[in-house]
Amino acid sequence: MPESISKGCPSPVTWTGRTVRLLDQRWLPARETYVDCDSSDAVAEAIHAMVVRGAPAIGVAAAYGLALAARNTTRLDALAAAGQRLKAARPTAVNLAWAVDRVLARCKTEQGLAADVLAEAQAIEAEDLRANHAMARHGAECLQGTVNVYTHCNTGSLATAGFGTALGVVRQLHAEGRLGQVFVGETRPWLQGARLTAWELAMDGIEPTLIVDSAAASVMRSGAVDVVITGADRVTADGDVLNKIGTYSLAVLARHHGLRMMVVAPMSTVDLDTTSASEIEIEQRPAEEVTAWNGERVAPQGVSVFNPVFDATPYALIDWIVTEQGVFTPPAS
Repeated sequence: MPESISKGCPSPVTWTGRTVRLLDQRWLPARETYVDCDSSDAVAEAIHAMVVRGAPAIGVAAAYGLALAARNTTRLDALAAAGQRLKAARPTAVNLAWAVDRVLARCKTEQGLAADVLAEAQAIEAEDLRANHAMARHGAECLQGTVNVYTHCNTGSLATAGFGTALGVVRQLHAEGRLGQVFVGETRPWLQGARLTAWELAMDGIEPTLIVDSAAASVMRSGAVDVVITGADRVTADGDVLNKIGTYSLAVLARHHGLRMMVVAPMSTVDLDTTSASEIEIEQRPAEEVTAWNGERVAPQGVSVFNPVFDATPYALIDWIVTEQGVFTPPAS
């Protein structure tokens, strides 16, 4: 399979030489619009506002955000301050901090700063694309015969430098002629599954079946699913997985129904400095994401809202964690 993005999916992050151009994923699939960021702070705001999302894509965007900062300063302390503002945009996804720290680590002197930062950002983007294809091959090798898949959120070209993590495995299975049905959970409250994953798959000639999140148990019980495949925003040293809210529920349901659970994520998502998920700050999103729909309020005024964007899935509920370096399985698997 060629080392490229999917057939028709536009890139979520593009370095233009003057700006970081971000595909505004808040409006997909209704319209394809772009946000041109001309400063690192503009990139940080776009990350926070979900213009760009998906852990690897956020990391790539942040790296290029530092390239913008380095055009306007030759001071290492100013570049580091820009990096801190970028990292604060979304604290849970470890790729963001990883990419910023990697770029800053390359900058030992102020001489040639802009060139060094840009070169490292470009390297991060290229490595992520190669990692996606490696993960796709490793993940597909874990699965035998024709496979019916349930996937959650969006883990494809829109969430990465191209091709995808969990969706990369789906694409690999399709290329091998071994993909059966693909069930896509809508993924409330931002509907990344309905808006983004279903759109990506259709562009690749793969016909998904979209379901509401609350129908996952019924689909599994029907026998139509063989494996749940998701991405991750952070994997801790003990194998706990932080991912889009609802992933933990799917892992519990999969275990109850005798199905397998696969998590696909690059090594940049692995956080060896954090022992378990209990140590991680879970990002809380605004209440309006739940109480309103398309600008119209659907919940009563004053209602309390719990809106975490991620949950934690214990390693014991996961059958495979697939990275570009290979596949990890819990001792009991």
